[in-house]
Amino acid sequence: MDEQKKYEVIKALADHPNGNKDRAALTLGCTKRHINRMLAGYRREGKAFFVHGNRGRKPATTIPEETRNTVVDLYRNKYYQANFRHYTELLEERENIRISPSSVAKILEAESILSPRVTKARKKRIKKELLIKKENASSKKEADAIQANLVAVEDAHSRRPRCAYFGEMQQMDASPYEWVPGQTWHLHLAIDDATGTVTGAWFDTQETLSGYYHVFHQILTNYGIPYQFFTDRRTIFTYKQKNSPSLDEDTYTQFAYACKQLGVLLESSSVPQAKGRVERLNQTLQSRLPVELRLAGITTIEGANEFLHSYIKKFNAKFSLPIHHTKSVFVEQPSDETINLILAVLNERTVDCGHCIRFQNQHYRMLDNRGLQVHYRNGTKTMVIQAFDGSLYCCVNDKEIYALEKVPERYPSSKNLDAEQPAQKPKKKYIPPMNHPWRRSAFRKFVQNQPHHFEDHTVA
Repeated sequence: MDEQKKYEVIKALADHPNGNKDRAALTLGCTKRHINRMLAGYRREGKAFFVHGNRGRKPATTIPEETRNTVVDLYRNKYYQANFRHYTELLEERENIRISPSSVAKILEAESILSPRVTKARKKRIKKELLIKKENASSKKEADAIQANLVAVEDAHSRRPRCAYFGEMQQMDASPYEWVPGQTWHLHLAIDDATGTVTGAWFDTQETLSGYYHVFHQILTNYGIPYQFFTDRRTIFTYKQKNSPSLDEDTYTQFAYACKQLGVLLESSSVPQAKGRVERLNQTLQSRLPVELRLAGITTIEGANEFLHSYIKKFNAKFSLPIHHTKSVFVEQPSDETINLILAVLNERTVDCGHCIRFQNQHYRMLDNRGLQVHYRNGTKTMVIQAFDGSLYCCVNDKEIYALEKVPERYPSSKNLDAEQPAQKPKKKYIPPMNHPWRRSAFRKFVQNQPHHFEDHTVA
């Protein structure tokens, strides 16, 4: 329109030699000298003089059409479900395509593809545009395709101030999700509140005490003893008095008792926003990790846990704050033997008439450190200890600890019908010393002293 207007004004001046150049300059918003320049150009080139030199030319920074099509095809067929910033990183890392996140977003949104992490404002704007396109769609198939891209996303959690020191608070949670196609696992996580460093991660089929013990073990071995855990109000952490509490069912006593032995505070809240950092971490990993697992060809939970070791290091290097800029309050990590004994599951059992203990549908006999079986009267109360590495021990009367050996269903060979084998001396069994928290009386006292309820820790 500006070019057409210039052409009409200058043509009028050229057709009427006595025309008012000052009025023409005021009409076009330029100087009289520029009017003379345009008159000379019109007399020299005619109407073509007013056509801009860049008409029909693409800018030098224009992304080639072939690259645009490649970006769309790769997202639809290979990197689907990745958020746009993660997808930009994958393009540079795996496809050698360097392009900005905003350009990726424009290319994909032009094809009615929304990010799984789209903001509410952008979602509202794009939804309005898609609705207009849907009304003007030429076919029902096209309208259905546009409607399918109106993706709903969760609201972000409100922020809370970070803690002052590295290791002051570890937020913990488990995230159920379909991390690989057709399989829903629970990813147990711990994140440091001060630096945003993921200090522990473990997959399990359910949200279990074992999953949180593996996270606790990673924290103890890699960093040390933290000051505090902040969790949700699960039975793994919180305790509610029952008429006849069962130690097997109420696992609060297990994790909390391990924290008590290491001097770690344990707080819980039923409000998700109180531990918003780990909640946001869940959303970020749900957006990124399934894509990484699929590209790595991982389909088993064992392979996924192995993959987490390298992925969490890469994730922390990108998203966490520098640790060396923040003072650490982690206490020096205990020995591996101490960690193995403290991260144990304790269960009360009774000696039966066969001088054995029944545990997990199996019978076990008690052996001393010489490998010889010991016998106790029927009805004797014992504490069965399942260490973190799976070893089984038994504490009797808070004085003696024995190793447990599974009683086989039948003898492996016959004394009478098989050739005689040389007599083997019983192997020495490793029995931990009594300087640990496996005393039944101390454990029972801890269980009985738990409050009936906890106050909510909400965010102001």
